[in-house]
Amino acid sequence: MPEPLLHLSDLTKRYGTTTAVAGLDLAVAPGEIVALLGPNGAGKTTTLRMLMGQLQPTQGTAKIGGLDCFSERAETMRLVGYLPDEPVFHEYLTGRELLRFVGSLHGLDAARLGEAATQWVARLNLGEAIDDYASNYSKGMKKKLALALALLHRPRLLILDEPANGLDPYATRTLLEVLAEQAAAGVAILFSTHLLDQAERLCHRAAIIAQGRLVAAGAVDELRRQAADGGSLEQAFFALTATESET
Repeated sequence: MPEPLLHLSDLTKRYGTTTAVAGLDLAVAPGEIVALLGPNGAGKTTTLRMLMGQLQPTQGTAKIGGLDCFSERAETMRLVGYLPDEPVFHEYLTGRELLRFVGSLHGLDAARLGEAATQWVARLNLGEAIDDYASNYSKGMKKKLALALALLHRPRLLILDEPANGLDPYATRTLLEVLAEQAAAGVAILFSTHLLDQAERLCHRAAIIAQGRLVAAGAVDELRRQAADGGSLEQAFFALTATESET
């Protein structure tokens, strides 16, 4: 396994007396797909926001390519493609204008930007909608445009928050194909999801958190063995999170 591109060590976030994330240790290597799983309120989105430099950890570190996600945010963002659960776009920009804007922020020249934009507009079936105002898109179309924006600059790490949420079955199939291709090309991928069957098919490893704490991490087969009957990832998830959730 190559050296991790993403490395979390004792990552902790507190709000007063409430601990949202507690001592999280996790690593993701190039070419690896890791699913971040947990019930609502487990701390998944808080973790992703710390990775994006939007929140400062109370304790511990989050590093991408050896750079601190908070204090060196500008440098780390050059390495990252981010897909939020609920993408929000400028009200009076079309999809095409957003691609140009984001591409310029990443320093892409006109030729490379045009090539990348054409590639992802076609691959994600954005079609003629690319010239409509993005704020008028359906939820699924917003998600596809946000994915195109995340992939535009060829990131070394993809951070995806509920990437399949809002997508129809055709777009979901394309998403899963794209993620598998990106991993095969050496991109590290961390994604949060409630869709355990998709995680089971796609990811190399999974990290399960509950009440802000890591309760299990490992290959899917390893996690399955931790279930009472050695069944599916879903059964392992319920077995591993039941006590924490009840608490």
